[in-house]
Amino acid sequence: MALSDIQIRNLQPSDKDQWITDEKGLRLLIKKNGSKYWRLKYRFQGKQKTLALGVYPTTTLKEARELCIDAKRDVAKGVDPGAKKQQEKHDSRINFDNSFEILAREWWEHQKGTWTEDHAKRVWSRLKDNSFKVIGHLPINDITPQVIISTIRVIETRDALDVAQRVLQDIRRVCRYAVQTGRLLHNPASELSDILKSRKTSHRASLPLEELPQFMKALSTYEDIGRLLTKYALQLLIFTFVRPGELRGARWDEFDFEDSMWRIPGERMKMGTDHLVPLSKQAISVIQQLRPISGQYELLFPSERDRKRPMSDNTMRRAIFKLGYDGSKPGKTKANPHGFRATASSLLNEKGFNPDAIERQLSHMERNGVRAAYTHHARYLDERREMMQWWADIVKSVK
Repeated sequence: MALSDIQIRNLQPSDKDQWITDEKGLRLLIKKNGSKYWRLKYRFQGKQKTLALGVYPTTTLKEARELCIDAKRDVAKGVDPGAKKQQEKHDSRINFDNSFEILAREWWEHQKGTWTEDHAKRVWSRLKDNSFKVIGHLPINDITPQVIISTIRVIETRDALDVAQRVLQDIRRVCRYAVQTGRLLHNPASELSDILKSRKTSHRASLPLEELPQFMKALSTYEDIGRLLTKYALQLLIFTFVRPGELRGARWDEFDFEDSMWRIPGERMKMGTDHLVPLSKQAISVIQQLRPISGQYELLFPSERDRKRPMSDNTMRRAIFKLGYDGSKPGKTKANPHGFRATASSLLNEKGFNPDAIERQLSHMERNGVRAAYTHHARYLDERREMMQWWADIVKSVK
């Protein structure tokens, strides 16, 4: 006799297991604890077998009957539904073990011994935050160029073009590892370098010096519309004209206040060598104001969501746009955090400072191999101290 949902709901457990028959071989097992399991009895190659079809009510009566029909079709085709189910479980396990996320972790574990601890954390965070949500669950064989491009385009919609470039590089390395370990025949990311969007030159255009007074005035009250920490980040960026990434990753243990010096380790520098940043009085003042805000953390500019990670690469850019320097307002040039380096460089060269000292302070790699061998991170240091203080005085005077 065919069962109904009302009958099933009203069935009560007893002191022993009960078997209730539906139709077409479908049966309901009621355990002593009240749990209800769908089962199908069938014969395959002369042997009596039982197939589990789910738990009621998670698997409804209608769904159980449909699964029963599918299983009987398999038997009619000469396929054992029980063996088929086990194979599907096995394949699912293999797909999980060969998912992009699992392989990415395996690659990361393999590589991290060659990296600094901070770099390893950055690589893992970048993968986790930007790729796992989209492709982490996919079997590595399902990662196609089109899937990778879609992942990168999502990042580019945030205008995080630098992040998109690094994530593409990370994905390419994971896929290369999959090829090397026999999980892939071809790296789907190997030919995708040209798909990245290029940042327009105007995105890195420097703020004209004549607009600096108005910008500094607007920045002085930024806490009225945004985070105070972001205001200090921009102020310190302008006083030191380091790269935005170098500033975001600044750690308290890198600063020597007795010597008025910021020592950035090579692993955090674009060129891979240690870099010295003489601190002006104005820069030290900003850092002192930071102490009550972030002094208890390792980073000067921690993320609002995770204090162990730096603020995002877009935080300062968004703040600049919020101040009106997004290219949409007359008299306000579209500005970019990186552009303050060009503003400083232009003025310092114009005022006759030693070009080599300027380039050294900008941490530009010496292109001449022989000269590069003799270029030390402390070269022209006295000139650079004088130059950094002069620049800070100029910036301060235009408020």
